[in-house]
Amino acid sequence: MPNRLEVVSTTSSPDGTRAPIAGILAVSAAAVAFLLWLIYVHRAPQDFANRLMFLPALNALLNGLSAIALTVGFWFIRHRDIRRHKAAMITAFCFSSLFLVSYLVNHALHGDILFPGHGAARAVYLSILASHIILSIVALPIILITFYFSLSGRFQQHRRLARFTFPIWLYVSVTGVVVYAMLEAWRR
Repeated sequence: MPNRLEVVSTTSSPDGTRAPIAGILAVSAAAVAFLLWLIYVHRAPQDFANRLMFLPALNALLNGLSAIALTVGFWFIRHRDIRRHKAAMITAFCFSSLFLVSYLVNHALHGDILFPGHGAARAVYLSILASHIILSIVALPIILITFYFSLSGRFQQHRRLARFTFPIWLYVSVTGVVVYAMLEAWRR
């Protein structure tokens, strides 16, 4: 039976993280490809045009709740309350996961919604939307890898990556709410 030092040294080696990270990157790439297909290629069926119209509001709510949980988790880790930090981050992950499911269903049923505003409002909306989309593509694998490091006990790697994950994830969550609010404000 290997001693404790041998187990630690093999589980913390870069080789021990390659396969899980490669899997996370592959799943993330497949998810992004599916989302791009769903948004830009798939045509929403007309039969569902007026069903489940609450989904965009639910998406914004879930994004907002994720942002709150992220902020609370950040506060807890700053105060060295690891147990509550972990609970808050898992809560944020759950809200973001529910958002993703709701987002997929919404786009499958309703397709993409175009911003009705013009001029400066349209330019602001499109710049926020573009940064939101680009960073959400980056956020998916980085969030999963950060969680992997935490759940596998690689706290030094987790800490290093979380410095980038937190602001990206928070930005994506907050701008998701902003995009929804702008669509609603200009649609009226």
